Amino acid sequence: MPDTSTWILITGASRGIGAATARRCAEAGWDVAINYAQDSAAAEQLASQVQGWGQRALTLQADVADEAQVAAMFARLDAAGGRLGGLVNNAGIVAPAARLQDMTPARWRRLFDVNVIGTLLCCQQAARRMSTVHGGAGGAIVNLSSRAAEYGSAGIYVDYAATKGAVDTLTKGLARELISEGIRVNGVRPGIIETDIHGRSGMDAQGAAATLPIQRLGRPEEIAEAVAWLLSDAASYTVGALLDVAGGR
Repeated sequence: MPDTSTWILITGASRGIGAATARRCAEAGWDVAINYAQDSAAAEQLASQVQGWGQRALTLQADVADEAQVAAMFARLDAAGGRLGGLVNNAGIVAPAARLQDMTPARWRRLFDVNVIGTLLCCQQAARRMSTVHGGAGGAIVNLSSRAAEYGSAGIYVDYAATKGAVDTLTKGLARELISEGIRVNGVRPGIIETDIHGRSGMDAQGAAATLPIQRLGRPEEIAEAVAWLLSDAASYTVGALLDVAGGR
């Protein structure tokens, strides 16, 4: 059981995989800081659920692509008391399905700003607080990637896949950089999961389910279990891993 004064910060936590992870972490005994970009009502509802498990909950609005907003978010977490024990970089976006020749540089910049720069900014702030070199007590970082990083998502969103490839590389490198300072860094690469992210891109997720070896879509709770394990002491020897939770894809 983690120290009850230990926070887990989950970005993009108001819905989908992020919300499922927040609930799972609360069940495991962590206090949960819930980052959201826009949907304050969903974040507050989730906070109430976390508190129902007897844990503290804190809602933190911030666009993770904005350096000043990320710094302010971590400062608000500091002010709440307790220490940061873990970070889950879940916030991410896709754009409508398209071929490369029909995409715009503005689309690419926004995807990389949120999915890559946002992950870097949050990792930086978390490392400053958890690193034993800086007086911290260690901790864990879990980056949410995607199986798209390997398959490339041709004809759908190669730009999104490229951002997740960058997240994979960051995960491997940062794991080696921070492990001597008490911070374990790992990644989870979901397959096609029952969330609204695919609907926003125009992808036919239900149709794609028939192509999977497991013959169904994944559930957010199944990803949350993997994330919670990587955050926990049970994964104490797991460093720089990319855990595929994708039904055989």
